[in-house]
Amino acid sequence: MYTCKINSPVGVLTLSSCGDSLTGLWIEGQKYFGSTLKNSTEDIIENKSLPIFCAVEKWIMEYFAGKKPDINFPVHACGSNFRKNVWDILCGIPYGQVITYGDIAKQISKKIGKNSMSAQAVGGAVGHNPISIIIPCHRVVGADGSLTGYAGGIKVKTALLKLENVSMEKFYVPKKGSAL
Repeated sequence: MYTCKINSPVGVLTLSSCGDSLTGLWIEGQKYFGSTLKNSTEDIIENKSLPIFCAVEKWIMEYFAGKKPDINFPVHACGSNFRKNVWDILCGIPYGQVITYGDIAKQISKKIGKNSMSAQAVGGAVGHNPISIIIPCHRVVGADGSLTGYAGGIKVKTALLKLENVSMEKFYVPKKGSAL
């Protein structure tokens, strides 16, 4: 298992890789920071020159320059089938657009043949996304327009949405919540 740190406008990012694929991207101080690293039985080696890290750093630089870079490197997020299904939906949210937890719950319930699915369960999967920014969990909002549920914090979520030119008029920061 390999790691490296890179600087970004939202803080220091820690990347992890098995050598070929990106397996983690965490914003310093975020909830569940390094979650997949803690489960690793392998030695963790810092190696910023690994080709996967060079490709991700280039992507991050382009993203924060306001471009819409294609993900042209392998990404492997470890998690349960439910979480992977949620993360797959996140990957389908277009740049500059948002979706609600309830919308994701409807898509998941349809996919697995259930009548309904808990938006809170979806929120848990979104919050445990081990590859922040690239798997765009910041594009998920509450049905009432609340900017809640981002493990990197509301300020980072807001900054990422603004970077993507999302109109912030219909959103608000809740007074209470787990991501404040």
